[in-house]
Amino acid sequence: MSGMWSLMSHGLVLAQDVAEVAEEGVLSHLLRQMLAVFVFSVLGILVLFLAVWLMEKLTPFSMVKEIEEDHNTALAILVGALVIGISIIISAAMVG
Repeated sequence: MSGMWSLMSHGLVLAQDVAEVAEEGVLSHLLRQMLAVFVFSVLGILVLFLAVWLMEKLTPFSMVKEIEEDHNTALAILVGALVIGISIIISAAMVG
């Protein structure tokens, strides 16, 4: 039953979106949505860079030196996993 309700609620949202687009015009709706995508993308990228910078500052060693010069594969995998995890969190926050 919850699956049916989910489909019905999505149908209602879609009907409301279509009504809003019809009122304001397709081009203005598209531009508004593109602006929102651009703003949220830039904010997401900035938050990701801030998180990586903060990780670099909080570690007692240089992650760049460890990965590039000392070829620390384990640290590289850990940093990659943390970046993916932070990206998933940012993505979920943007979707709402």
